[in-house]
Amino acid sequence: MCGIVGGVAERHIVNILLEGLKRLEYRGYDSAGVALLESDGQLMREREVGKVQALADAVKASGVNGVTGIAHTRWATHGGVTQKNAHPHMSNEEIALVHNGIIENHEKLREALKAKGYTFNSDTDTEVIAHLVNENRKSSASLLEAVQTSVKELDGAYGTVIMEPSNPDRIVVARSGSPLVIGLGIGENFVASDQLALLPVTRRFIFLEEGDVAEITRETVSIFDANGNPVEREVKESDITHDAGDKGEYRHYMLKEIHEQPISVRNTLANRINDETVIEEYLGENAAEILKGIDHVQIIACGTSYHSGMVARYWLESLANVSCNVEIASEFRYRKSFVPANSLIVTISQSGETADTLAALRLAKEIGYKASLSICNVPGSSLVRESDLAVMTNAGAEIGVASTKAFTTQLVALLMLTAALGKQKGMTAELQKQIVSALSSLPAKLEETLLMSEGIQKLAEEFADKHHSLFLGRGDQYPIAMEGALKLKEISYIHAEAYAAGELKHGPLALIDAEMPIIVVAPNNELLEKLKSNVEEVRARGGILYVFADKDATFKSDDTMRVMEVPHVDELIAPIVYTIPLQLLSYYVAIIKGTDVDQPRNLAKSVTVE
Repeated sequence: MCGIVGGVAERHIVNILLEGLKRLEYRGYDSAGVALLESDGQLMREREVGKVQALADAVKASGVNGVTGIAHTRWATHGGVTQKNAHPHMSNEEIALVHNGIIENHEKLREALKAKGYTFNSDTDTEVIAHLVNENRKSSASLLEAVQTSVKELDGAYGTVIMEPSNPDRIVVARSGSPLVIGLGIGENFVASDQLALLPVTRRFIFLEEGDVAEITRETVSIFDANGNPVEREVKESDITHDAGDKGEYRHYMLKEIHEQPISVRNTLANRINDETVIEEYLGENAAEILKGIDHVQIIACGTSYHSGMVARYWLESLANVSCNVEIASEFRYRKSFVPANSLIVTISQSGETADTLAALRLAKEIGYKASLSICNVPGSSLVRESDLAVMTNAGAEIGVASTKAFTTQLVALLMLTAALGKQKGMTAELQKQIVSALSSLPAKLEETLLMSEGIQKLAEEFADKHHSLFLGRGDQYPIAMEGALKLKEISYIHAEAYAAGELKHGPLALIDAEMPIIVVAPNNELLEKLKSNVEEVRARGGILYVFADKDATFKSDDTMRVMEVPHVDELIAPIVYTIPLQLLSYYVAIIKGTDVDQPRNLAKSVTVE
């Protein structure tokens, strides 16, 4: 959600900033802007509604450039999608800044600043920061000091980068609840909300901690904690090889990432299992000792990651014999909860910066959870740094807003966690071996399942005029039905709901008619006969069914039911495999609907505000 890029250099950097914004387009945005300073302090700004390319065209036409600059892609919160609300924001041409996050006390600050004579030119909460810094600058020895004073007056979340024309050789950054990373160069330094933005110019990064404020010049980076004390933060070398600009042979990132899932799963499994068991050391040096003392697991996540946690509950309770609760992070944060003894908090987030999940982790530590573990795709993210144990999914950078390979690799990580925890709680060697054998077979099964693509593409044509749909599943396939419904609504804008198939009689049957597609996931397991009864309930009421079924499940296509055969797989990994056809269905329906597959309207990849 939103993107920030900034830098201080000897060379002109507008093209670096624009390239950085393009690499952050996947995060979701509706306007973009850039402000630059020449070495003599000349300040120039361009802002455009729409895509980064529109901003790039405006920059080219105007000739805007500079050696110090900040750039931003905005996802509207306060104020509509207009040029005046786009970042960067300025205060009397003395302060320019960009900001991710939400300032909750902006109205109170706005009134106080108006009383001091400041004029507001936008509807945003961000402009409040610009005027506040400008006001505090009057009594401060430096911009750094003014920012340190100002952030103490802010309630809410912010990742902000600030510069002033009177000192064009430096920028000041501050982070609270919204991520910022500093990229170290030679004779130049940069900052961004995601290291992907800076890969063309550096591989050396410093991840700012909560409450940090930093002053950045061409040669120096000075970091101060929330109390104003100088601190050192570790410099990390990135090994990310992904080129965000390369779709390869694929039309969209989403389709590319769907087809990357076999290799992504191989990467998740690499060096973490052998022929007999899960090697729990991958969780951390003291993982075995921590897991041995765990009697309960609480999973916290949002969106797609929440669905992966729901699947994991079935695994943890049936395979590891450990009780498990799963809760949406935004709900967990704002209710008083009971903490069972010896509980492990497991947080799941693709980015590791999801605001509600990160806040839930911090709350869990305060209220007495014994240990914490994060499952994440971004090394060095806040969630990883603040957890006792961490599992990197190693999915590779995911650009499409609708999560695909991040979801399946989360499931793989959770099944490995189940085996690792079960191993410490008395799981039999036979069951451990069965789990790792199923996991070892998974990449090949995913490759086989991807061969369904052509048939699903044809099936998707029947959704061209549909506006509503219902997904059904039972047991550990119910969360997969939920994920399928989420994917379809995210990128095709078809209203989609998911139900546990046994709930049909309790309301959803009222919706069934020939105009509402009913999508069913039907592996050949102990719940199959129950599911077949639910299918017949739909057929008896004139519904049209689309059933993704095991070849041995004996469903037959006819005028009221389209059956797509899914390769036979071990029950343990069936939820992961059955995800693939639902991803493909949502993708091809979106193509038919003509939507923006990789950047669906109103959505962001990384939700870094509440």
